[in-house]
Amino acid sequence: MKSILITGCSSGIGYDAAFGLKEAGWRVFASCRSKKDCHRLSNLGFETVQLDYSNTSSINSAVDEVLEKSNGTLGALFNNGAFASPGAVEDLPTEALRQLFETNFFGYHELTRRVIPIMRRQGYGRIVNCSSVLGLVTVPWRGAYNASKFALEGLTHTLRIEMRDSPIKIILIEPGPITSDIRKNAIPHFEKWIDWENSVLSEKYKKIFIPRLYKEGKKDRFELPASAVTKKLIRALESKSPKACYYVTTSTYLAAFLKRALPTKFMDRVLAKA
Repeated sequence: MKSILITGCSSGIGYDAAFGLKEAGWRVFASCRSKKDCHRLSNLGFETVQLDYSNTSSINSAVDEVLEKSNGTLGALFNNGAFASPGAVEDLPTEALRQLFETNFFGYHELTRRVIPIMRRQGYGRIVNCSSVLGLVTVPWRGAYNASKFALEGLTHTLRIEMRDSPIKIILIEPGPITSDIRKNAIPHFEKWIDWENSVLSEKYKKIFIPRLYKEGKKDRFELPASAVTKKLIRALESKSPKACYYVTTSTYLAAFLKRALPTKFMDRVLAKA
């Protein structure tokens, strides 16, 4: 049976991917950062492992546990777990950026390096990294997340080229707005790191950003359910000749087109309103 390790399965994209891949006949190892979420998924019939991207020993233990259960093989990895730490770049402490990169970027790299030798030995494998439309274009107030996804895009494209002569396929999935808890989960990071009331941008925070961050129930334009990502993920994993990148949502297709078509200054005007 084809096997896959999926990170960030507590909710959103990872949660839906775990169910979708299992239904498609894959043996799914669903990982979460917390034991509580692992236990919840275990009760739903999943093989789970605890994996915290910001902790090297957690990454190593998770991979060892998967290999022990699967006789030393792993067909695919879906790097998905991530979080946002919103706020204007000038108000963002370096430590906030550093902590976000530990999960959104360095953790992906560390886990990927652990599974590559496994896939080389077995002679096959696919590594799919979940990027974002914000790895193609930037929007205000999301500097930390934008930066992590731009970095992930660069690393993934490089790895794909370097692995051309190997049996391992390296793939990016780039979703736009997807129904998930990422906005809600970003609030504690915003409250921890951003002293917005004493910022020179305090009025913009108050009138523009905070109402968006704390809004409840209202979907973004072009927002799709997490199943839209799962559909592209299955295609990426099962296609004989997968694409380098898979776009999800109209926003991503539109952003990629406008980035190619518009001068940077005009594109800045468009993104400033996003």
